[in-house]
Amino acid sequence: MKILLADDERGIRLTLSEDLEDAGHSVTAVEDGEKAMQALGKEKFDCLITDIVMPKVDGMSLLRFAREKHPDIIVMMITGNATTERAIEAMKLGAKDFIEKPFNNEKVVLLCNGYAQSQHTERKFVQLQQEVKTEFRLDKMVGSSPQMKRLYDDIRTIAESDFSVLIQGENGTGKEVIATTIHQLSPRQAGPLIKVGCHIANVNLLEDELFGHEPGAYTGATARRIGRFEQANGGTIYLDDIDDMPIDTQAKLLRVLQEREIERLGGDKPIKVNIRVIASTKVDLRKLVHEGKFRQDLYYRINVIDLQVPPLREREGDIAVLVEHFIKRYAGTRQLSVEPEAMAALVAYRWPGNVRELEHSVQRAIALGAASGVLRKEHFLRDFSQSLPEGSEVKTPGDDRRTLREVVAAAEKAHIQNVLKMTDGKIEEAASILGISRKNLWEKRKMYGLLEGDAAE
Repeated sequence: MKILLADDERGIRLTLSEDLEDAGHSVTAVEDGEKAMQALGKEKFDCLITDIVMPKVDGMSLLRFAREKHPDIIVMMITGNATTERAIEAMKLGAKDFIEKPFNNEKVVLLCNGYAQSQHTERKFVQLQQEVKTEFRLDKMVGSSPQMKRLYDDIRTIAESDFSVLIQGENGTGKEVIATTIHQLSPRQAGPLIKVGCHIANVNLLEDELFGHEPGAYTGATARRIGRFEQANGGTIYLDDIDDMPIDTQAKLLRVLQEREIERLGGDKPIKVNIRVIASTKVDLRKLVHEGKFRQDLYYRINVIDLQVPPLREREGDIAVLVEHFIKRYAGTRQLSVEPEAMAALVAYRWPGNVRELEHSVQRAIALGAASGVLRKEHFLRDFSQSLPEGSEVKTPGDDRRTLREVVAAAEKAHIQNVLKMTDGKIEEAASILGISRKNLWEKRKMYGLLEGDAAE
């Protein structure tokens, strides 16, 4: 441990410091309470060992200061004038142990070793708890592509703050799951997560949903209604498809973000709300701002942290992982396999509906092909072959025993070859069609042995 030793007796400072350091601890020794306070103000210590009677600042005052500055610090009091009342007072203030002088250094060392072991175990437990919690929350987001790993890292970082977040991504990419994960990993996780769809075309209905109303606010409003912002107090509100929000409602939302208060429809009393705002959009809001369809000041208010969700077509290698995940989720106890030609077709398809479309496709395949135990290409999508570039099918014998990874690699290689053929070997154009960089395309060609004779630079 990192120990601060405060005692005005030079002999104790020297001998006890030496014995503690021999036991593996790091010790800073000072001769009075004032210097101990200065040390505690500059750095964090795991343990404080302090005499009660010292010049300038006594040990009891030092104990109070240490516990206030570092609530988790372990404090051991030593004194030559022990009384029951003083020991009780020290314990009430948070002292761990109370040692009388003269004492055996070995006893103090053994106590500190015990503190260190207990502290290490507790910190390890807290760390494991956090890791399990984080992985449990992130397990709803399936994928191991570089793009998704970066997204996971961003989510972990973003969750710890309390700033507004704008999640941008195409329909079906899982923006709501991401918003839920951010909330569940945040300090607000014990509070509510309230989700609101902003696609309600009627301005009055949307504002009633968001802000609530008082009795008599409009015809039929006979009772008070608590709006979504009030329901989210102490937690997070998720505004889905904020790009659909009417311009008049945007002005009221801006006030909420600026003042952190709302007014119910028909009311005249501001109500304070403690909320974090997460919004999502399926389109580029900057374009809507330019077109005058979205307020610029609101855009900057919600876009404190920008989170980009990649479409499925840009998530290299994730399709096979997602297919396996959805089969496990929806097939129950049935053991199903995917025909190699079907997996090749799934990898080659562009998935305009993203993960949601793939999920529905797997559900359809299970419904149509579960009886045979093998999911074929036609089970996943109607007229699936029309979505594929010519020559991308991977023909394999019926007893193919390759792993899923090998099948996906074969499909990827065939698709790259086909695109290079389509573009007459134009690397820039091929990379653009494939949705990857020139460097990434070069690496894949090298991996699949396609560098020699497949196309000219």
